[in-house]
Amino acid sequence: MNDRDQSVESADGTRLVVRRLGVGDPVVLVHGSGGGLHSWATVAERLAPDHEVWLPARRGYGPSDVPAGTKSFRDETADLLAVIEAARQPSGRPVHLVGASYGATLALHTALADPRDVRSLAIFEPPLFAAGAEIAPLLDRYRAAFERDDAAAMAAALNDVTRVPAEIVAALAASAGDRTPDPVEARRSATGWLHDLEALAGDSTDITRWSSITVPTLLLAGADTWEPMPATMDTLARTIPAARHVVWAGQSHFVTMTAPALVADALRQFFVEVSAA
Repeated sequence: MNDRDQSVESADGTRLVVRRLGVGDPVVLVHGSGGGLHSWATVAERLAPDHEVWLPARRGYGPSDVPAGTKSFRDETADLLAVIEAARQPSGRPVHLVGASYGATLALHTALADPRDVRSLAIFEPPLFAAGAEIAPLLDRYRAAFERDDAAAMAAALNDVTRVPAEIVAALAASAGDRTPDPVEARRSATGWLHDLEALAGDSTDITRWSSITVPTLLLAGADTWEPMPATMDTLARTIPAARHVVWAGQSHFVTMTAPALVADALRQFFVEVSAA
């Protein structure tokens, strides 16, 4: 850990490492699969001048703990509630909760389970279509590839989970060129993916359950993201009462990396409107 990091203990004793920066109303940014402390960095830097930003590394992702056993969204909801409690303590103010991809699914679970300290909810493209029994065989494929450290087979299984079109996979591979991933970071990411798939396989694709969310909610999406994400987001927008749905032209599932200023500006405007309501 560096001097900007601290530990938060979850209900079951799992140690979560959180990066904290900025001053102001607390904002918790939850990363997606394959991420970590770095995932929201460029967005967080833009929010930090007027918000206290908390960036947790979820369980299963170093430097947070990687507990033994199968992970569930119940485990991670308890983790996120512990982070929220830590984030609200300095000021006593409830937090703005933001999640991207898998982290958005986790944010939905958390806002539904215990919204008392959640001031607002902003979620970007949760993969609500990738859950339940359909994911189980893909989890098995991924686990087998993980155990033999077969990066190509792990990537193929993940592509079947996320349904990324072949042309996008090819473009991403081409952009990487001859760069070789750091083996430690690659294994850390692979481990996190394994546990995320466990939670997804134990979850449901039932979107109607999110209709009970009543905190102010902002749904964010890229117009260029592949199906079934657009259809999923449209359904979610009809499901959560009074949720605002913003679709960015020319952006895709990677907008937090490709256009961080766009994301930070949308979040900041939403936080101001929520605070003024």
